[in-house]
Amino acid sequence: MDSFTFHNPTKLIFGKDQVQQLSEQLPKNTSKVLLVYGGGSIKKNGVYDQVIEQLNQVNAQVFELAGVEPNPRLTTVRKGVDICKKEGIDFLLAVGGGSVIDCTKTIAAGAKYEGDAWELVTRQSTPDGALPFGTVLTLAATGSEMNGGAVITNWETNEKYGWGYAPYTYPSFSILDPQNTISVPRNQTIYGIVDMMSHLLEQYFHNNTQSPIQDEMIEGVLRTVIDTAPKLLDNLESYEHRETILYAGTIALNGMLQMGYRGDWATHNIEHAVSAVYDIPHAGGLAILFPNWMKHNLDVNVDRFARLAVKVFRVSEEGKSDREVAEQGIEELQNFWASLGAPQTLADYDIGDDQFDVIVNRAMKRGAFGNFNKLEDQDVEKILELSK
Repeated sequence: MDSFTFHNPTKLIFGKDQVQQLSEQLPKNTSKVLLVYGGGSIKKNGVYDQVIEQLNQVNAQVFELAGVEPNPRLTTVRKGVDICKKEGIDFLLAVGGGSVIDCTKTIAAGAKYEGDAWELVTRQSTPDGALPFGTVLTLAATGSEMNGGAVITNWETNEKYGWGYAPYTYPSFSILDPQNTISVPRNQTIYGIVDMMSHLLEQYFHNNTQSPIQDEMIEGVLRTVIDTAPKLLDNLESYEHRETILYAGTIALNGMLQMGYRGDWATHNIEHAVSAVYDIPHAGGLAILFPNWMKHNLDVNVDRFARLAVKVFRVSEEGKSDREVAEQGIEELQNFWASLGAPQTLADYDIGDDQFDVIVNRAMKRGAFGNFNKLEDQDVEKILELSK
């Protein structure tokens, strides 16, 4: 392993009815809170009322920023920054899924920054502070509730980038109650499962030769998600299955599984470029692209792909070459996601090859990328072609 220092400052509060702890977790003397949320589902499932009750207990003045998009946009971030600066907000609370949390992270940093928040996202500048914020999670997917990363889209320029700056973009606390995910509809549940599996796979593909503990942990979480996902989709109101998937999403991307090395993350970069142009669901894009990234990079380390096939998808090695085992593993992943109801090709979103040059251009904006295998523009083009 490479040398590393691990520090995650987010306090994780997990379990039934834990929203009742919210008022205790707020910093003392909190007076003005910006409540950030999405399309209004939190008002239908009762989470909004629970949160407001807790904020009322500390006599906080509540301001609201609703309507955060599934691919959170810079325009919404700017609205939030303006509210924070104008009203003197001293705490932000994200109530929703990863998109809401990502937006909140960027608002928190932008509120303490003199320039435009896009300069932080594009890493032209770095923050030197941020407003404190917490989260009440309602969707198992991104892991944003316990990491410092965020993804923001500039729809005006069709650019979408991940960014983050420790420790400022880590939540102070995150409250996760599986009950609050039970009302999540089937399609979003599927996308969440694909997203967390993609995070695990991005970290699994690396070039470090000494990572037995990390490998076993990732394989174990993947097996658990694969075993649980069909059961959850058969019974969307199962607290037990929601609990397992919710915890898996957090563990998948809170940094614990990537100590001592860096995963690949190329597929995420390509997907960001696709959804920056077409505004498709992030996990839908990953379901399409990831198996084809795997096919394109199979010869980089066949043994790695073969191990995944055997340890996670239980592919038999008998009478097969390592390459055949690896290829079957990729097929098993593709088939599993398809069995859940995830998209399989770009055509499922009516995406043809007419904008491939634009997508490649956006993906290559910061140069070659990928840690398992560096991708150039021709590699991205081939992966898109495989994904048609």
